[in-house]
Amino acid sequence: MSAEPLVRIEGLDIGYRRHRRLTPAVTGLDLTVGAGEVVAIVGESGSGKTTTANALIGLLPPNGRITAGSATVNGVQIRGAREGTLRKLRGRVVGLIPQDPMVGLNPTKRIGAQVAEVCGAQEAAHFLEQAGVADPERRLRQYPHELSGGLRQRVLIAIALAGRPRLIIADEPTSALDVTVQRRILDHLGGLVREQGISLLIITHDLAVAADRADRVVVMQDGRKVEEGEPGTILTTPREDYTRRLIAAAPRLAHGGALVARFDAREQERPEPILTLTGVSKTFAVGDRRRGQRGFNALADVDVTVPRGRTHALVGESGCGKTTTLRIALGLEPPTSGSILLDGTEIAGRSWSQLRPLRRRAQLVHQDPFAALDPKFTVRQSITEPLVAFRVGDRRSREARARELLDQVALPAAYLDRRPVELSGGQRQRVAIARALALRPPLLMLDEPVSALDVLVQEQILGLLAQLQRELGLSYLFVSHDLAVVAELAHTVSVMSEGRVVEEGPVAEVFTSPRSRHTRELIDAVPGRVTRRPTADVHG
Repeated sequence: MSAEPLVRIEGLDIGYRRHRRLTPAVTGLDLTVGAGEVVAIVGESGSGKTTTANALIGLLPPNGRITAGSATVNGVQIRGAREGTLRKLRGRVVGLIPQDPMVGLNPTKRIGAQVAEVCGAQEAAHFLEQAGVADPERRLRQYPHELSGGLRQRVLIAIALAGRPRLIIADEPTSALDVTVQRRILDHLGGLVREQGISLLIITHDLAVAADRADRVVVMQDGRKVEEGEPGTILTTPREDYTRRLIAAAPRLAHGGALVARFDAREQERPEPILTLTGVSKTFAVGDRRRGQRGFNALADVDVTVPRGRTHALVGESGCGKTTTLRIALGLEPPTSGSILLDGTEIAGRSWSQLRPLRRRAQLVHQDPFAALDPKFTVRQSITEPLVAFRVGDRRSREARARELLDQVALPAAYLDRRPVELSGGQRQRVAIARALALRPPLLMLDEPVSALDVLVQEQILGLLAQLQRELGLSYLFVSHDLAVVAELAHTVSVMSEGRVVEEGPVAEVFTSPRSRHTRELIDAVPGRVTRRPTADVHG
């Protein structure tokens, strides 16, 4: 191993120019990454993690610039480097795995063509196989939308590997993936480090992932490095209050890596259900050129019950049927067979016009609030939109309701005139929750509502949801791939696999004594269970 680190950053300052003013994004950063070393940079949104990564490969936006210090990669000084020099680094020395595979992949081009852009058509299948993609020859002919989230992420790994880099930068590579796919992706990246000596720089807001996977963890806040060390040391004896807050906000780490349910199963009453799905099945018609139309069974005889005033969670791997169940429960997708009782009313088989009045009883909170909110609408317009659509109240009463809702989700009334782009991710999610509450529904359906948020904001939103449930008596049907979040919020849980419920019951019982092999695999895949690891033999 070379004594000279592959990456050396010293006294690095980065800023963004806005309205003729330079806003600091990274200040005085020192950082090294040795050959074959795994380094994780953690911190909340806006801490400077991704800005640092983009600077290393010369991909800062036009208004971003390095204002002081130095950053060298493989001996090449990035600050002031010409574009031609940076192009030689990208792909050949540094490979990037972006956070969102649907943004990182071209939806109009086949997978084979996209991998071949880096390595040539003959080697494309080889690199897909190296990235852990099964049946690579078939995947070469497919488009991104035909692959699961985990497979798309593996394709991005293949593209990064195709340049035979010495360093891979993985920017939130698993934040939207379920725990078992996340483990497989991270296991594979770790294997590449061990087998090929590739260095890995992981950018993540998930301290549990960093603790499991990194040789060294760098904690950033407001553009500065506040702490650095071996994961076991960081977790057991953090020096800084900010690091302690990050650990406390991550349920897996706060409980020493164990899944600890907030609600004791023995103390739980079982109120009457507000939502009941009985024997629900769903078959989609899938086109096939050779065989014509054929059926795909997305759900098979699913039973789900949401007790009134409680939270029931749906968990399982991507493609197991969680979101399809949610859409059927909300009346957005008709079941092929089965019964759906919403607040005592059968909704299966009803027309769109018959379902519309029932939408006042159940509302949806999406995973991505930025995509769910109209970018042209102010917060006031977004929150009052359901009231206008259902002709509830007049302008004065709607304004009063909007102010009441903002107060309930702990946002100042001054935010009513802001637009989504002027809000943080957590603030946008609060607005989305306020909008969902506008019609006073007794049931909210939440589809991965905190998966895209950093741990501190996630903690705030989970606390808000728990508070609203206590104060308003709300019921939640909660879809999540994060079992630690489910343990924090839910009373009961259904574990799904391949369109079926394989286990259900109180969270405290299911997570403590799982009966299903599939449930045990999900629990075993939860990160943050390793708190000590041998110190890496690295230089720099």
